[in-house]
Amino acid sequence: MDREALLACAREQLSAEPEYLWASSPTYCVLRHENNRKWFAAVMDVPRAVLGLAGEGRVDILNVKCDPLMTGSLLEREGIFPAYHMNKSRWVSLLLDGSLPDEEIVGLLMISYDLTRGKV
Repeated sequence: MDREALLACAREQLSAEPEYLWASSPTYCVLRHENNRKWFAAVMDVPRAVLGLAGEGRVDILNVKCDPLMTGSLLEREGIFPAYHMNKSRWVSLLLDGSLPDEEIVGLLMISYDLTRGKV
């Protein structure tokens, strides 16, 4: 799943529009809940080196919140890393380079959405 497909999914399934908050990082965006304004995801392009990946250039990632009990097992998977610029016990970074199945990315996005929903 690439960035555009992910944002289209968030728009269609969760009515979430990307918000571009940082002039210094114009490609970074967050997805928020309409009601409580909490972030449930962040999409960024980061240098490969910050994730410990070989090679030059940048890679798109999706940061999502997860249950701390899930974090350890998720981090054993190829394409999942400790969260970039987020609480590493509650958030993970997912590569958006095809290394993870689209269904898994969408499933983790939905979990993050539910965990940040707040009181209904």
